[in-house]
Amino acid sequence: MRLELQDDAKTIGELLDHYALQHVPTLRPKTQASYLAAIKRLKPVFGAMPILALKASHVYKYIHKRGARKVTSIEIGVLSHAYTKAIEWGLIDQHPIKNNVIRHGNPPRDRYVEDWELLEALSLPARRKKGSVKVVQAFLRIKLLTGRRRVEILRVRSVDLLDVGVRFTLAKKQSQKTLIVEWSDELRQAVQGALDARPVDIAPWLFCTRRGKRYVREDGSANGWDSMWQRFMYRVLRETTVTERFTEHDIRAKAGSDSESLDRARQLLAHADTKITDRVYRRKPEVVKPLR
Repeated sequence: MRLELQDDAKTIGELLDHYALQHVPTLRPKTQASYLAAIKRLKPVFGAMPILALKASHVYKYIHKRGARKVTSIEIGVLSHAYTKAIEWGLIDQHPIKNNVIRHGNPPRDRYVEDWELLEALSLPARRKKGSVKVVQAFLRIKLLTGRRRVEILRVRSVDLLDVGVRFTLAKKQSQKTLIVEWSDELRQAVQGALDARPVDIAPWLFCTRRGKRYVREDGSANGWDSMWQRFMYRVLRETTVTERFTEHDIRAKAGSDSESLDRARQLLAHADTKITDRVYRRKPEVVKPLR
C-alpha cells in the first residue's frame, strides 16, 4: 500500500514531518522526545533539500559543523531511518546514504571487565542485610548470566519467574516481545539473592525501592538506581584492588564477549544480526597461536 504522501513529499523536511507523525508515536516516551528534538535540529539544515538530493558528503559536512558527537549520532540515525521508512512507505526506491558508511561520534566503548574485577566487586562486604550492596551484586550476577539490559532486569516482576525460566520484556522492541532465559543453578541462586536482598519482601518487583516501588520509570530512566550504582562503584574503587571504573553496560558486553561464539552472543543479547554484536559487544581480546 502506497501512502498519499508519495505525490506530495518532495523535500527532506516533508519526509521528516511524516516520519514524526507516522513512526515516532510508536516509540517509547523518552525515545520520542529524543527523536523529535533531532528532527527539530535537522529541518533547518536539510528541510528544503529534495529527498533524492541527499549525499554522504552532505551528512559528513553536517557532522563536522555540528560538533556535538552524542546528539549528532542520534540525529544522523534519525535521518537515515527516516529514509529507510520512506522506502517502506513507497516514497523512494533507494536509500541515498545507506550504502555509505557514515562515521560519527566516538568509537564503540572497549572496556572489558576481567573476571577478577567482577569477583572483587561481588566480594565487597555489605553493611546491611538487605538493600544497597547486596541488591547491586544480585543485579550484576543476573546481568552477567542473562546479558539483559538494565531496564529489562529492573522491570522483572515476581510473575515473570516462570517454571521454565525468567521472562524479560525486551526494551527496544515496539511489539513488547519477550525473551525467556532458562533456569540454571547459577541463575536460580542469583534470582534468589535478589529476592532475599529486597527491602520489601512482598513487593511485586524483583528489584524494588524501600517503598516497594520499581526503580525504573515509564520513560526508562532510573535515577534512584543510578545513584545506588554510583555509590557501589565508589566503594569498589576505594575498598578493592579494582582501579578502573566500569559501567553496568560493560557487564552486558562481558556477557557477550564471554559467549562461546558470535552467534551465541547475538542470541543472548537478542540482536537482530551479528553486526552490532561484533562491533560493540565482543570486547575480549582474541587469542591466536604464534607463527611457527
